[in-house]
Amino acid sequence: MSTLTAAVAPLTTLDAEALVDAARKAAEAAGVAAAVTVLDAGGHLLAFRRDDRAVLIAGETSTRKAYTALQLDAPTADLVDAVQPGGLFHTLPTALDRPLLFIAGGVPVHRDGRLIGAVGVGGGAPEQDHGFATAAVAGLV
Repeated sequence: MSTLTAAVAPLTTLDAEALVDAARKAAEAAGVAAAVTVLDAGGHLLAFRRDDRAVLIAGETSTRKAYTALQLDAPTADLVDAVQPGGLFHTLPTALDRPLLFIAGGVPVHRDGRLIGAVGVGGGAPEQDHGFATAAVAGLV
């Protein structure tokens, strides 16, 4: 017996641009110069923007945060303790070829209960980045 699964619309370029704009506006409102990365479900870059005033490393951290949130289907803010000594994922950051980053600011994106991508924000304090990413995802229609 087979079960049919309803198709879920993938994360589109328009969705990705809306996520970048929402995260950027949230960061600007807080006075933070940030970088925002949006990945699709396959981990491919859909959108990226780094504020001219953001530190250069913010681009890299936003991308790694998005990738980590996507791969583990969890906000990176929820994973910080898991990589501490004795934590469930203590050795994971060094076990893979692709770099993961367990700092708050990466949030998975779901549609109809399915993972369709992730957004990562870098440039502010970790709690700020998490808030900007969460606000962007919450606003996605």
